[in-house]
Amino acid sequence: MSATMEAKNLTLADIQEGMALPPLSHPVSATTVVLGALASRDWRPMHHDKDFAVNRNGTRDIFINTPTNAAWFERFITDWTGPKGRLGRMKFKMKSSVFPGDEMHFSGRVAKVGTDATGCGWVDLELAVSVGDQVSTECQARVAVPVDAQDNPWQRQGEQWLP
Repeated sequence: MSATMEAKNLTLADIQEGMALPPLSHPVSATTVVLGALASRDWRPMHHDKDFAVNRNGTRDIFINTPTNAAWFERFITDWTGPKGRLGRMKFKMKSSVFPGDEMHFSGRVAKVGTDATGCGWVDLELAVSVGDQVSTECQARVAVPVDAQDNPWQRQGEQWLP
Protein backbone atom coordinates (compact mmCIF):
# COMPACT_ATOMS: atom_id res chain seq x y z
CA MET A 1 0.00 0.00 0.00
CA SER A 2 1.37 3.40 -0.88
CA ALA A 3 1.99 6.07 1.73
CA THR A 4 -0.94 8.08 0.34
CA MET A 5 -3.45 5.25 0.73
CA GLU A 6 -5.00 4.47 4.10
CA ALA A 7 -6.77 1.25 4.91
CA LYS A 8 -10.48 1.87 5.43
CA ASN A 9 -11.78 0.57 8.75
CA LEU A 10 -15.39 1.58 9.32
CA THR A 11 -16.65 1.62 12.88
CA LEU A 12 -20.25 1.46 14.02
CA ALA A 13 -20.25 5.26 14.52
CA ASP A 14 -19.55 5.74 10.78
CA ILE A 15 -22.68 3.84 9.73
CA GLN A 16 -26.33 4.91 9.74
CA GLU A 17 -29.52 3.14 8.76
CA GLY A 18 -30.53 3.95 5.21
CA MET A 19 -27.05 4.86 4.00
CA ALA A 20 -26.04 3.52 0.62
CA LEU A 21 -22.93 1.45 0.03
CA PRO A 22 -20.60 2.67 -2.72
CA PRO A 23 -21.52 0.82 -5.93
CA LEU A 24 -19.26 -1.80 -7.48
CA SER A 25 -19.30 -2.82 -11.13
CA HIS A 26 -17.42 -5.64 -12.81
CA PRO A 27 -17.49 -6.85 -16.42
CA VAL A 28 -17.98 -10.62 -16.64
CA SER A 29 -15.85 -12.63 -19.04
CA ALA A 30 -15.73 -16.37 -19.68
CA THR A 31 -12.56 -16.33 -17.57
CA THR A 32 -14.50 -14.78 -14.65
CA VAL A 33 -17.06 -17.59 -14.84
CA VAL A 34 -14.58 -20.45 -15.28
CA LEU A 35 -12.14 -19.27 -12.62
CA GLY A 36 -15.00 -18.86 -10.14
CA ALA A 37 -16.17 -22.41 -10.80
CA LEU A 38 -12.61 -23.72 -10.60
CA ALA A 39 -11.92 -21.91 -7.31
CA SER A 40 -15.06 -23.41 -5.77
CA ARG A 41 -14.32 -26.87 -7.22
CA ASP A 42 -17.57 -26.87 -9.15
CA TRP A 43 -16.91 -29.15 -12.12
CA ARG A 44 -20.44 -29.04 -13.51
CA PRO A 45 -20.10 -28.35 -17.23
CA MET A 46 -22.62 -25.50 -17.39
CA HIS A 47 -19.96 -23.31 -15.74
CA HIS A 48 -17.15 -24.03 -18.23
CA ASP A 49 -18.51 -25.76 -21.35
CA LYS A 50 -20.51 -23.39 -23.57
CA ASP A 51 -21.78 -26.18 -25.83
CA PHE A 52 -23.15 -28.07 -22.83
CA ALA A 53 -24.68 -24.92 -21.30
CA VAL A 54 -26.40 -23.92 -24.53
CA ASN A 55 -27.40 -27.29 -25.98
CA ARG A 56 -28.10 -29.31 -22.81
CA ASN A 57 -29.26 -26.61 -20.40
CA GLY A 58 -30.85 -24.22 -22.87
CA THR A 59 -29.01 -21.16 -21.53
CA ARG A 60 -27.33 -18.58 -23.72
CA ASP A 61 -23.81 -19.33 -22.39
CA ILE A 62 -21.89 -20.56 -19.35
CA PHE A 63 -22.92 -18.73 -16.18
CA ILE A 64 -21.66 -17.77 -12.72
CA ASN A 65 -22.22 -20.44 -10.06
CA THR A 66 -23.63 -19.98 -6.57
CA PRO A 67 -20.32 -19.92 -4.61
CA THR A 68 -18.89 -17.34 -7.01
CA ASN A 69 -21.99 -15.20 -6.54
CA ALA A 70 -21.48 -15.43 -2.76
CA ALA A 71 -17.80 -14.51 -3.10
CA TRP A 72 -18.66 -11.38 -5.08
CA PHE A 73 -21.12 -10.28 -2.37
CA GLU A 74 -18.47 -10.89 0.30
CA ARG A 75 -16.01 -8.76 -1.67
CA PHE A 76 -18.60 -6.00 -2.05
CA ILE A 77 -19.22 -6.00 1.72
CA THR A 78 -15.57 -6.08 2.79
CA ASP A 79 -14.55 -3.45 0.22
CA TRP A 80 -16.98 -1.23 2.12
CA THR A 81 -16.16 -2.20 5.72
CA GLY A 82 -12.42 -2.63 5.39
CA PRO A 83 -10.45 -5.63 6.70
CA LYS A 84 -12.05 -5.64 10.17
CA GLY A 85 -15.53 -6.26 8.76
CA ARG A 86 -16.51 -9.87 9.48
CA LEU A 87 -19.40 -11.52 7.70
CA GLY A 88 -21.80 -13.14 10.14
CA ARG A 89 -24.60 -14.35 7.89
CA MET A 90 -25.66 -14.06 4.31
CA LYS A 91 -28.56 -15.37 2.28
CA PHE A 92 -29.42 -14.62 -1.27
CA LYS A 93 -31.90 -15.43 -3.99
CA MET A 94 -30.62 -15.86 -7.53
CA LYS A 95 -33.38 -14.70 -9.86
CA SER A 96 -31.48 -14.90 -13.16
CA SER A 97 -28.08 -15.99 -14.40
CA VAL A 98 -25.02 -13.82 -15.03
CA PHE A 99 -23.19 -14.61 -18.29
CA PRO A 100 -19.96 -13.61 -20.03
CA GLY A 101 -20.49 -10.22 -21.65
CA ASP A 102 -22.71 -9.01 -18.80
CA GLU A 103 -21.61 -6.29 -16.41
CA MET A 104 -22.48 -6.89 -12.78
CA HIS A 105 -23.56 -3.82 -10.80
CA PHE A 106 -23.61 -4.23 -7.02
CA SER A 107 -25.69 -1.91 -4.86
CA GLY A 108 -26.74 -1.93 -1.25
CA ARG A 109 -28.05 -0.05 1.72
CA VAL A 110 -27.86 -0.33 5.47
CA ALA A 111 -31.11 -1.74 6.85
CA LYS A 112 -30.21 -1.85 10.56
CA VAL A 113 -27.36 -0.92 12.90
CA GLY A 114 -26.91 -2.13 16.47
CA THR A 115 -24.97 -4.11 19.05
CA ASP A 116 -25.67 -7.50 20.56
CA ALA A 117 -25.54 -8.51 24.26
CA THR A 118 -21.76 -9.10 24.00
CA GLY A 119 -21.10 -5.58 22.67
CA CYS A 120 -20.40 -6.69 19.11
CA GLY A 121 -21.42 -4.13 16.47
CA TRP A 122 -23.73 -5.46 13.74
CA VAL A 123 -24.93 -4.04 10.46
CA ASP A 124 -27.76 -5.64 8.46
CA LEU A 125 -27.51 -4.99 4.73
CA GLU A 126 -29.90 -5.24 1.79
CA LEU A 127 -27.83 -5.89 -1.35
CA ALA A 128 -28.39 -6.63 -5.01
CA VAL A 129 -26.48 -7.43 -8.16
CA SER A 130 -28.05 -6.18 -11.35
CA VAL A 131 -27.32 -6.70 -15.01
CA GLY A 132 -28.71 -3.80 -16.98
CA ASP A 133 -31.93 -2.77 -15.29
CA GLN A 134 -32.75 -6.29 -14.02
CA VAL A 135 -31.88 -7.47 -10.51
CA SER A 136 -30.30 -10.88 -10.95
CA THR A 137 -29.64 -11.62 -7.25
CA GLU A 138 -31.06 -10.19 -4.03
CA CYS A 139 -29.02 -10.57 -0.85
CA GLN A 140 -29.41 -9.95 2.86
CA ALA A 141 -26.23 -9.94 4.95
CA ARG A 142 -25.24 -9.35 8.55
CA VAL A 143 -21.72 -8.10 9.09
CA ALA A 144 -19.85 -7.35 12.30
CA VAL A 145 -17.93 -4.08 12.38
CA PRO A 146 -15.75 -2.63 15.13
CA VAL A 147 -17.63 -0.53 17.68
CA ASP A 148 -14.52 1.69 17.99
CA ALA A 149 -10.94 1.86 16.70
CA GLN A 150 -9.70 -0.64 19.32
CA ASP A 151 -12.34 -3.30 18.57
CA ASN A 152 -11.81 -6.13 16.10
CA PRO A 153 -14.71 -8.54 15.39
CA TRP A 154 -12.17 -11.12 14.12
CA GLN A 155 -10.95 -11.57 17.71
CA ARG A 156 -14.39 -12.65 18.94
CA GLN A 157 -14.81 -16.37 19.53
CA GLY A 158 -17.17 -18.75 21.29
CA GLU A 159 -19.86 -16.97 23.30
CA GLN A 160 -18.53 -13.59 22.15
CA TRP A 161 -19.41 -14.42 18.50
CA LEU A 162 -23.17 -14.56 17.96
CA PRO A 163 -23.89 -14.02 14.27
